[in-house]
Amino acid sequence: MKTMYWQDNHLFLVDQTQLPDKTVYVECKTYQNVIHAIKTLMVRGAPAIGVAAAFAMALAELNGENLKKVADEIKASRPTAVNLFWAVDRVLKADSALDEAFKMYEEDINTNQAIGRVGAKVIEDGDTILTHCNAGALACVDYGTALGVIRAAVDEGKNIRVVCDETRPVCQGARLSVFEMQDEGIPVKLIVDSAAGRLMQEGKINKVIIGADRVACGGVANKIGSLMVALAAKRFKVPFYVAAPKSTFDEEISIYDVEIEERDPLEVLYYGKCRVAPEGTKVENPAFDIVPSDLITGIITEDGILLPI
Repeated sequence: MKTMYWQDNHLFLVDQTQLPDKTVYVECKTYQNVIHAIKTLMVRGAPAIGVAAAFAMALAELNGENLKKVADEIKASRPTAVNLFWAVDRVLKADSALDEAFKMYEEDINTNQAIGRVGAKVIEDGDTILTHCNAGALACVDYGTALGVIRAAVDEGKNIRVVCDETRPVCQGARLSVFEMQDEGIPVKLIVDSAAGRLMQEGKINKVIIGADRVACGGVANKIGSLMVALAAKRFKVPFYVAAPKSTFDEEISIYDVEIEERDPLEVLYYGKCRVAPEGTKVENPAFDIVPSDLITGIITEDGILLPI
């Protein structure tokens, strides 16, 4: 399933907040529509956000907007994923925003397939892979990064089983990663986030592969809960890999200088439509955490498996 497509000078995005129950594409006629989709997680995942941002710039160009002003507005929509900034800056330097967006669209698919081929080399027949959040086709234009590695290994004929953390508070692992694996016919089980350490302790996990929203000096930023998974993997000697395109790398800053997005407390206070905490409960809801370099076995990129920077 492609997360987006361009038709009649409008961008169509699959509304990931409605998955897995419904597959609905929303039509974005303006760059403001795309910003809304990014903020509300209709589109999410660093590579997908980047390409969506490029098409938002194309919409602005078609509508005669000031692109530098629009760029600042788009960059403010979500602060942690570097692909958003990378994509907007790349479009600003291009002769045509739309042409550049289409290039990035195709590049994303090719890059993810290359990441899959590289990463499949570390997967052995019979492995059980744990993943956190969703770094699959839905986090990109298509194919995926962490789940792309699993897809590539399966395509090579390896028998792979997948365990997905639910990834509270909005359950991208449960709703999206499980959905993708079931759609591909890849054996998958769902666990609550707090069960990951137990499964590693019991020797039921052979490798961990996650995505990343930013790779910088000192580690990676990824969906909240990634750090706890990495710590458990280190303790129980389970290889811990990050799958990410080079566009997610930001070598100019420390990972600890990255702004960690704080999201709406309602995401935590409710599970679906059910309130899970008393009225008046105070909430801290960081969307991401930081996995230090010393917990990472390797970073799977389109150019090979790299050591953390």
